[in-house]
Amino acid sequence: MQNMDTRQELCKYARKIVDNGLVVGPGGNISARSGDKMYLSPSGFALEDIEPEQWVEVDIPTGEITDNGFRPSSEVLMHLYGYRQKPDMGAMVHTHPSHCIAFTLIEENLPMMFPDQAALVGRTAFIPYLIPTTDLLADAVAAKVNEASSILLGNHGLVTTGRNLREAYYRTQVVEESAKIYLSAKAAGTPVPLTDQEVADIAALESEDYRIQLLQKMK
Repeated sequence: MQNMDTRQELCKYARKIVDNGLVVGPGGNISARSGDKMYLSPSGFALEDIEPEQWVEVDIPTGEITDNGFRPSSEVLMHLYGYRQKPDMGAMVHTHPSHCIAFTLIEENLPMMFPDQAALVGRTAFIPYLIPTTDLLADAVAAKVNEASSILLGNHGLVTTGRNLREAYYRTQVVEESAKIYLSAKAAGTPVPLTDQEVADIAALESEDYRIQLLQKMK
C-alpha cells in the first residue's frame, strides 16, 4: 500500500472534521497530494469510517484511479481540477459547516474581522450555488483556487486549500468561526470589520512567522 503516511494523515483530519461538527453523516470530502497522485475519500463513506487503505488513489495528470476498487467521492472532479490548476496545493478540504452555509444564504463577501482570519485565511472567495458533483462546480472552484485559499459555496458549504492538510483544515475552522462571529454580530447590531489599513498592518508584521506560530498553537 503506497503513501501510508498520507493515508493516515487523511484519517486523522477526517476524524477531526467530524468531531468538530464540520460535516454530518456522509457529507464532505477531503484529499491530499503526494507527487502526481491525489488520495481522496471514497464515495458513500462517512469521513470518520474511512480506513487508511480505503482512500482512493487518483493519478492527477490522467484522472485514472490507480489502486483499489473503491469509487472516489462524487466531487472527484473538483479536487482533480483544483490540483491541476494549482500545482503547489497539497490538500483540499470540502465541508458543510453550518455557519458558513447560513452566511451564504444572506451574504457573499465575508468581512475580515480579526487578526487570525487575516493572517491564516486572507480573502475568502464566493461561488453562487451550482449543482454539486458537476463539472460546472469543479470548473468554478478550479478558477478560484489561485485567488483564495478559502471558497464559500452558496447554499452548499466551504472549500479550503493549503500546502498540507493541517493548513487546509485550520482554514476551515477559522472561516467557520468567522462566519459565526459575523452572524452573531449582525444579529446584535452592525458588524465593524477590520479596515484595509488594519489588514495591511497585520500583513506588514512578520506575517509568515506569525502564521507559523498560529498553526503551531492550533494543535
